Amino acid sequence: MSSILDIKEILNDYSSDIQDAITEEAQIVAKKGADTLKNTSPKNTGKYKKGWRVKTLKGRGYVECTIHNATSYQLTHLLERPHVIRNGNGTFGISTPKVHIAPVNDSCINEYEREVERIIKNGG
Repeated sequence: MSSILDIKEILNDYSSDIQDAITEEAQIVAKKGADTLKNTSPKNTGKYKKGWRVKTLKGRGYVECTIHNATSYQLTHLLERPHVIRNGNGTFGISTPKVHIAPVNDSCINEYEREVERIIKNGG
């Protein structure tokens, strides 16, 4: 006959397995996202395109993966959003955005949610 302590230990192991699997999946999805950004980013000199990195913070019960551009972080919002630019003849205009981060962000979120549901259903 199982005691309450045995059941608690089983649940703790189950919870630990799920947390480990979710942490691993977060890192996998973030790495895929960074690779996708390296392939789909606008290329002028290539420095911006090659600069995508993943920063992972792990703690007790959480994982946080951030995809960022380590080499040209200043360009991310300028490329993604329209902004005022100076034309060569002294007039001003609006830049054409090169949307490349938002689709990858949405794709990573959807894939991560699907994988977390699968992990929980399969028990780790």
